[in-house]
Amino acid sequence: MSVLTPKQLDAELARFPGWSVEDGQITKKFKAPSFHRAVGFVTQIAILAEKAGHHPDIDIRYDTVVIALSTHSEGGITEKDVALARKIDGAFE
Repeated sequence: MSVLTPKQLDAELARFPGWSVEDGQITKKFKAPSFHRAVGFVTQIAILAEKAGHHPDIDIRYDTVVIALSTHSEGGITEKDVALARKIDGAFE
């Protein structure tokens, strides 16, 4: 799997509001209605990530969850990251 070019990445992120590139990863901040809902969301992410063979960076602060995705083995952002981002968005809805 190859690293996405900046043009490819821009096109992908345009389809997913709220995701941006920071420090070589795609990131998004999610605000849950409560702490326990935020923790439940993180559990959903863990299940999706395990199925995808991917392990995102996750930061939880009370009701806010920040996700950061990159494919370390490829040295950048790949379609694998974008695909998991799509699933994470779906889990939050």
